[in-house]
Amino acid sequence: MTTAPWRDTALAAPARVDDLLSRMTLEEKTAQLYGVWVGAATDGDGVAPLQREMASGHDWDELITLGLGQLTRSFGTAPVDPALAARALARAQRRIAAAGRFGIPAVAHEECLAGFTAWGATAYPVPLAWGATFDPALVEELGRRIGGDLRSAGVHQGLAPVLDVVRDPRWGRVEETIGEDPYLVGTVGSAYVRGLESAGVVATLKHFAGYASSAGARNLAPVRAGVREFADVTLPPFEMALREGGARSVMAAYNETDGVPAAADPRLLTGLLREEWGFTGTVVADYFGIGFLETLHRVAGSPAEAARAALEAGVDVELPTLKCYGKPLVAAVRDGLVPQALVDRAARRVLLQKCELGLLDEDWQPEPEGPVDLDSAANRALARRLAEESVILLDNPDGLLPLAPDTRIAVVGPRAADALAMLGCYSFPSHVLPHHPDVPTGIGIRDVLESLRCELPDAKVTFAEGCGVSDPDRGGFEEAVARAAEADVCVAVLGDRAGLFGRGTSGEGCDAADLRLPGVQADLLDTLVGTGVPVVLLLLTGRPYALGRWEGRLGAVVQAFFPGAEGGSAVAGVLSGRVNPSGRLPVSVPRSPGGQPWTYLQPPLGLAGEVSSLDPTPLYAFGHGRSYTTFAWEDFRGTEAEIGTDGSYDLSLTVRNTGECAGAEVIQLYLHDPVASVTRPDTRLIGYHRLDLAPGASRRVTFRFHTDLSAFTDRTGTRVVEPGALELRLATSSTDVRHTARLTLTGPVRALGPDRRLRCGTRQHD
Repeated sequence: MTTAPWRDTALAAPARVDDLLSRMTLEEKTAQLYGVWVGAATDGDGVAPLQREMASGHDWDELITLGLGQLTRSFGTAPVDPALAARALARAQRRIAAAGRFGIPAVAHEECLAGFTAWGATAYPVPLAWGATFDPALVEELGRRIGGDLRSAGVHQGLAPVLDVVRDPRWGRVEETIGEDPYLVGTVGSAYVRGLESAGVVATLKHFAGYASSAGARNLAPVRAGVREFADVTLPPFEMALREGGARSVMAAYNETDGVPAAADPRLLTGLLREEWGFTGTVVADYFGIGFLETLHRVAGSPAEAARAALEAGVDVELPTLKCYGKPLVAAVRDGLVPQALVDRAARRVLLQKCELGLLDEDWQPEPEGPVDLDSAANRALARRLAEESVILLDNPDGLLPLAPDTRIAVVGPRAADALAMLGCYSFPSHVLPHHPDVPTGIGIRDVLESLRCELPDAKVTFAEGCGVSDPDRGGFEEAVARAAEADVCVAVLGDRAGLFGRGTSGEGCDAADLRLPGVQADLLDTLVGTGVPVVLLLLTGRPYALGRWEGRLGAVVQAFFPGAEGGSAVAGVLSGRVNPSGRLPVSVPRSPGGQPWTYLQPPLGLAGEVSSLDPTPLYAFGHGRSYTTFAWEDFRGTEAEIGTDGSYDLSLTVRNTGECAGAEVIQLYLHDPVASVTRPDTRLIGYHRLDLAPGASRRVTFRFHTDLSAFTDRTGTRVVEPGALELRLATSSTDVRHTARLTLTGPVRALGPDRRLRCGTRQHD
């Protein structure tokens, strides 16, 4: 028996795929360009935008005779035991392979934003918490572990990470982002990609591009970002994740920018992504995104026209299920309305990726190689460490924290006794289980109240809910006041309920009108403060909320961004002092709920000034976070220097732990450009280094700045380094500067290409 060339593993992948394509019919090629979502609900609210309207049933047995590109969310659609789900997926893959002429299985994809979105899988902290750690190495370990779980279950592609940069914190999906700074998002996001890809899972960058810049912070609203904002804020994290992370897939965003939907934008998906950046992987549609070209954007008059627009732009795969790339596309090609070359181009990219994954090999086996354990002890240990590093101590003016071990504590608030307060909207319990109210969560999650009682067994801990998360009922205020009055300290546990499309206060489609705490929680906090008992505010949220109303009135403020299944232990550890808080703000915390949107990346006229009565200065700045120990920054080296526009410069300092407990300092490097040819942010992050130190210990850290890091997009759309003055600021936040080096760049304006340096190198030494 002679093996066909496309089955010959000794041949290069392009030659194998070219041979396979030459044997396939048009219908078989198009079958590789769509997924099928088995079991997707066509009634009720669903877990994807307009799922009820867009999803439709298909004859599975007839469909798979042509082959199949992708299987959508075999684990993430309904609660199924992971081991049983893995076996069911393997059976489905065998049926797909047996039904088609070529025996090619599908790519199975799942969500993995904060862990594998499957019943019984570990729920990790949300990406905004990753940003708070300023610890890419830990996030890379997270990606590797999640990737290993995906592969163990037979999944090939993960729909993460989200690399959108926060532009307006009212947007519901802030919890899914890594923060408001493109350098932080790029470095942490790239680390997650490296981890996922190292496990053999295709990482999918989303949402490409501009999705978080929606007008009014409304989900799917038009984007009106300028060319330079798009180039210098929106795009850099994606470029970094492709170049440094090795991501093999990109998801086209829902949004339109200046009238052009991303899924129908060839300049974005082909000109920039492929021709300029050199991307060779697959571009997949966000769920129903191709159909939305007809139904929402109205740039196509039919499914066939939507298919043509998306294919021309460079979208290779329609997800989550076929609507436009199936029979409408085949008919349009037969009628000469869509060039077959577009189908061939997309099919080739899909099959090349399948070849990389081993899905074209004769010895491919779908069954899991070992046991499927998605909530292992190692997972839990990592989830706990990540949660602990992400908790941010915003304020502790009089040293109220850590709490005394035998104190009387009144725990009050709607987030105190609810385990789901720890989870973001893409965790399985928040994302899917609301449709299955009788099914248990599948994983153990300890709430704050239980965690604090375990953490401080000698303390007297009482509880009152006070109010709900978002309802207007104040009926529980009286009991809350009574419990606080009996205590030495009150811990007010307030925040968000994660959900989808208006069913929560944070999450996809849960956009906020302003940045007031939801419901009557602010009034509850006022009432508690009015008792005179010291109040510790503990926030469990998916976005920052305005806290200026309580400035100077609280004993301490602790922020945790949905810290995951081990979050209860983490925040209790911070309150007790077992954990020394080391998180830093990945987003600014506003002073007032109005005067928004605002992030710290503002040019001079975006800052406070006499030209407006609104002061947008945040209460707590990007990068801010306190500790239970103290650090001295000593022996700074870097004052004034002159370098060329293609030069580099080293700054160094020694950091010493001058306190009595171990802790972590996050040294942040910011750039200030006094004069440029276009307006620039007053300050922006270009480097950072997280340093763990024992009491009395010290380490020296060197930052290597290259002038590429000062580049920006000029009036012609070219990314340039300009000669002139620069300031490099070593700081503990975007506003707390400790040391400054003043540079003068000399020489000509230098245009940069796609090989520009993206990262500031750091080195730690004794």
